[in-house]
Amino acid sequence: MNTMISAADVKKLREQTGAGMMDCKKALTEADGDFEKAIEILRKKGQKLSIKRADREATEGVVIAKVSDDGTKGVVIKLSCETDFVSKNEEFIQLAQKFASIALNNFPESKDAFLSLSFENGISVQDKVTETLGVIGEKIEIANYERLEATQIASYIHMGYKAGVLVGLNQSGEEKLAAGKDVAMQVAAMKPIALDKNGIDQSIIDKEIEIGKDQARQEGKPEQIIEKIALGKLNKFFKENTLLNQQYVKDSSMTVTQYLQSVDKELKVTDFKHVRLG
Repeated sequence: MNTMISAADVKKLREQTGAGMMDCKKALTEADGDFEKAIEILRKKGQKLSIKRADREATEGVVIAKVSDDGTKGVVIKLSCETDFVSKNEEFIQLAQKFASIALNNFPESKDAFLSLSFENGISVQDKVTETLGVIGEKIEIANYERLEATQIASYIHMGYKAGVLVGLNQSGEEKLAAGKDVAMQVAAMKPIALDKNGIDQSIIDKEIEIGKDQARQEGKPEQIIEKIALGKLNKFFKENTLLNQQYVKDSSMTVTQYLQSVDKELKVTDFKHVRLG
């Protein structure tokens, strides 16, 4: 029996297994189009397949942050995997570095656009992820992609590629860049959720107010001052969770805003991006 093998069937088998296109075509031809038999053939030939890897947790990996030579554009990506054994492999780290370089050079607007970019030899970034998944034998994925534009961008990669940070500044120069790196380390250490209170979703603010009210009631506070207590707790939440209002980790006598002003009265952080494992 000589079954015609369509390109769609080859693509489908490749997506299911992570094996190469030609290997999939040969296996399907040999199996007369029977998918289960084709998978068995691939296995017998020693293929490391990615079947059923999609439901596995990819909580390890590496985070890479890169900034353009002129300092005005930056990207940060997270390449996830299942085990720290893989994440510490030099080839895996180099692959993540190459993905980050492609992202920086093309500066796509979204993760989907990034995944569709050319990797090399006619294959896309997503194709390379799928191919690597099949070779390594555990789930890997580009879990995050962020980009940032600013007058000056400072970056920081936490030890062991556990986190990557980009900080955008409204001024450039060596002194400003050094300050930006300090703030980037602040982001990695203190994990702010927004630049200032204007960046926090109203639903989160409403939730914090309700929590504050409940706590005050449980403490037996009079109803007429419940609202005031809740708003006080909300301000504490802003100070702890918004970058510009946090205590500066290198000098707790000042906030991050005050630290920036000590460098230059007009120096400001315009935005930041923080990607971390877990």
